[in-house]
Amino acid sequence: MEAPKLQSYTEERRKKQGQFRGASKGVSLTLLIAIVAGLIAKLPFFQIMGMMILSILIGMIWKNTVQVKQDYQQGIQFSSKVLLRAGIILLGFRLNLLDIAAAGYAVLAADVLVIAFTMLFILLLGKVFKLDKQLSMLIAAGTAICGAAAIIAVAPIIKNKQEHTAIAVSCIAILGTIGALLYIFLFPYLPVSKYEYGVLTGATLHELAHVVAAAVPGGEESSQAAIVVKLGRVLLLIPVALVISLIVNRKELAEKGLKSLPVPWFIFGFLFASFINTLHFLPDSIVSYCLLLSTYLLAMGMAGLGLNVNYKDFAKEGIKPAAVAVAGFAGLLALSPLILWIFRAI
Repeated sequence: MEAPKLQSYTEERRKKQGQFRGASKGVSLTLLIAIVAGLIAKLPFFQIMGMMILSILIGMIWKNTVQVKQDYQQGIQFSSKVLLRAGIILLGFRLNLLDIAAAGYAVLAADVLVIAFTMLFILLLGKVFKLDKQLSMLIAAGTAICGAAAIIAVAPIIKNKQEHTAIAVSCIAILGTIGALLYIFLFPYLPVSKYEYGVLTGATLHELAHVVAAAVPGGEESSQAAIVVKLGRVLLLIPVALVISLIVNRKELAEKGLKSLPVPWFIFGFLFASFINTLHFLPDSIVSYCLLLSTYLLAMGMAGLGLNVNYKDFAKEGIKPAAVAVAGFAGLLALSPLILWIFRAI
């Protein structure tokens, strides 16, 4: 009797060890992709795209050109879910709430306008183009708030398909890169001050990396304004995510009460990190380390998303997601005169 039990125990242990090794290899693969993306991101043109965007693109290329072993999947899923959310929490250390408050009501008014208009406009475009509602919501959040981080935060709330997350992130990544290049090219010809140029980049571009890169031609004044306005949008991710959860899950809420409401709890971790940073509880060196770790965790998560996407998923959706993203960005750019008016009037 003892021998069969011992044999069963041994087999079970070997199985678990095999699963652990496979999961470790999956996580290691996402780390490798993140490191490669980080090296590429140091090159002149690719600085605009940033490490996170490059990670998801490399992950997609890897998935569709190199065979990914099945036992890697557990580790890849761990990166695309757990590590990605941990990265968003640590991203909160980039926020200093006092800097945003010091910028005045103009920043809050402009950011609220940008998010409300862009979300509603893109959701309307989604209906016109007959695009999947969940995918429309992800593109709207990514365009209106803070790119990939917003998409990741909203995705579990609306219970979307994982391939939709990757499609939305890819659309936003490419479009934001084009937008940043367009801003840099147009800067000498725009009838605005350096400060106002920074305001526009912070209010209309998708990723923080896009904003930082596009604001460079305007110098320190432009860069500071751009980052403050952009971080104001990032801060609004928290209430927007909660509002989306209430709207999307209102039927379940009416039937089962508040307990049924999907709440992205990691968003509160993001807010807690921003409070710690605002109150200067931690030395600057530790905050810098947390931000570096956040970048790598987010990049690993993005790589995990990319490693789960087949090109046929893009072919299935066709050109609609890109068309909605482009039209939504164009609508946001058309809002620029009103954004500038707010800053001049308040």
